Amino acid sequence: MRQTLLWATLAVTLAAPAFANQCPMLMGRIEEAMATSSTDEAIKSQATTLLEEGRAAHEAGDHATSEAKLNEALALLGQ
Repeated sequence: MRQTLLWATLAVTLAAPAFANQCPMLMGRIEEAMATSSTDEAIKSQATTLLEEGRAAHEAGDHATSEAKLNEALALLGQ
């Protein structure tokens, strides 16, 4: 049991940086979509708010929240 817990902890620790790298990629996709999208300003404003919330969560180390916000912004932009 103890060894299983140790391996699980190690796996989570090693996987965290992989998830952290997803956030900047999503931010780039949002910024690109905002530049090329023909959606109205209200939707772009909502996407910008979600982008900023996602960026703040990423910088705080909360990558799950960051990804959720960033993916929501992408969905608004039709991506």
